Amino acid sequence: MEKQIKNSILEISYNFKTMAQMASQINQATKMCIDALKKGNKVMFCGNGGSASQSQHLAAELVGRYKLNRPAMNSIALTTDTSILTAVGNDYGYDTIFERQVQGIGKPGDVLIGLSTSGNSKNIVLAFDLAKKMNIKTIALTGQKPSAMSEKSDLTLNVPSNITNNIQEMHLAIGHILCGLIEQEFYGKTK
Repeated sequence: MEKQIKNSILEISYNFKTMAQMASQINQATKMCIDALKKGNKVMFCGNGGSASQSQHLAAELVGRYKLNRPAMNSIALTTDTSILTAVGNDYGYDTIFERQVQGIGKPGDVLIGLSTSGNSKNIVLAFDLAKKMNIKTIALTGQKPSAMSEKSDLTLNVPSNITNNIQEMHLAIGHILCGLIEQEFYGKTK
């Protein structure tokens, strides 16, 4: 078992070293979010399963705090309101749960970040389609394979893995980098 643990750690380390090649794309995503927030817009997150909880986590980092005590930033996870999720899912179908929320609260100039290990989550693809019509920028965080979200987004961050848990680990790391840089831009250097 110890050998398996070491191999898992080495695989994670390799993934993160490879992810360093994505610095330019992560920087571009950060600038998109900063531009939106500077104009009084918001950053929305969505995802399913583990990606739903990461969406909540990242929105909380912006609304609450990441490393600095500072005012709240305008961010929301579209995964948290069970009344909306169940009503829309029941009345219109699960594929529309994010699209319907984008329609209701999205404004031109907002940013919608979709997290999906497969990159083919239909409910995120539909939300991206509507976001484009509403002049909302979209950022897809996916795995290595080409996907429907990659085709629909303004910017895609394809992390270098096809293994679900490894993809999620890298999505969270990208999200933390994003939140740290946004916080730094608005409220000074992180300690």
